[in-house]
Amino acid sequence: QVQLVESGEGLMQAGGSLRLSCAASGGTFNRYTMAWFRQAPGKEREFAAGIAWFSGATKYTDSVNGRFIISRDNAKNTLLLQMNSLKPEDTGRYYCAASQRAMIVTSPRDYDYWGQGTQVTVSS
Repeated sequence: QVQLVESGEGLMQAGGSLRLSCAASGGTFNRYTMAWFRQAPGKEREFAAGIAWFSGATKYTDSVNGRFIISRDNAKNTLLLQMNSLKPEDTGRYYCAASQRAMIVTSPRDYDYWGQGTQVTVSS
């Protein structure tokens, strides 16, 4: 059983930067593909960024590509999301998720473990 705890909640102005962290415990972190999802009020949870455990490959949704960077520190069991050039449409609750699949998948159904989420609010 993997436990995930996000941190880095913040209220930012558009154009600013914020870094989210996800601390993992209870499992072999380096054997899980990890991802960040986000959910805006009234909308479905959507994939934002992912990083594969086997290849280290990364994948981003188009709206954050070039602005967000996902990384992992397997020695510290930590997943990071560096968010730059923030926009109001980035506002939402951000969730860390772990999948036993070797490749990056973008459907929430393919993730086995979830954190409670951390709130990101970007004002214009």
